[in-house]
Amino acid sequence: MLTVSNIEVVYDKVILVLKGVSLTVEDGKVVALLGANGAGKSTTLKAISGLLRTELGEVTHGTIMFNGERIDKKSAQLISKLGIIQAMEGRRLYTHLSVEENLKAAAYIRGAGFDIKSQMQHIFEYFPQLRMLKNRICGYLSGGEQQMLVIGRSLISGPKMILLDEPSLGLAPKLVQNIFAILEMINQREKVSMLIVEQNARVALDIADYGHIMENGRIVLDGPAHELRSNEDVREFYLGLSQIGERKSYRDVKHYKRRKRWL
Repeated sequence: MLTVSNIEVVYDKVILVLKGVSLTVEDGKVVALLGANGAGKSTTLKAISGLLRTELGEVTHGTIMFNGERIDKKSAQLISKLGIIQAMEGRRLYTHLSVEENLKAAAYIRGAGFDIKSQMQHIFEYFPQLRMLKNRICGYLSGGEQQMLVIGRSLISGPKMILLDEPSLGLAPKLVQNIFAILEMINQREKVSMLIVEQNARVALDIADYGHIMENGRIVLDGPAHELRSNEDVREFYLGLSQIGERKSYRDVKHYKRRKRWL
């Protein structure tokens, strides 16, 4: 469904952020994109969704294909109409509007004739709490409720693929588990593909089919999610400490060194 091939991204025509990033998301699959702050994860999502141009960034090398169509030169509006919807980091909503009004605004992309009432009820099946809060101004919602609304807005837009940027950010552990359980349910029931950017490797890999680890604008390791979960280097990297107590970069571990020889 989605193929990112060896892309480079530059900001302000000067700052090289992504350095030959390649990844694939198959139809109906969940892919996790993991890494520390500043690794280039959010930039990768924005390159795919077309939002990069709003931050003076551009794809200067490589291609991004979606269902056989090249999209790296298309606007964010056209990309969203193709079915790629990005749920931005930081739970960006129309905070002065109600929950129901936020959902209606997101459904605008579906065009005339769309049965918004039935689809809204469908969203409330996944998030019954939002049904009770549908008239609440969303600026007064809790962080967890806002994240539910962000996902609901993405789903009501009729996506073929959802790009989720740090859905666990700032949430309590119990809420994080709840949010990811709902994401897994949406993927299985709706067959919506997902590319999830996360720092919480454990919860992301629990629902993902495949995973990629980024560092300094490059993919340094990738593989099936179950293999990454059991990889000692991945565990050590996300704990942040080596066995002798030294903080280390993923560049130091044996899997990265072995992969680098083939790049």
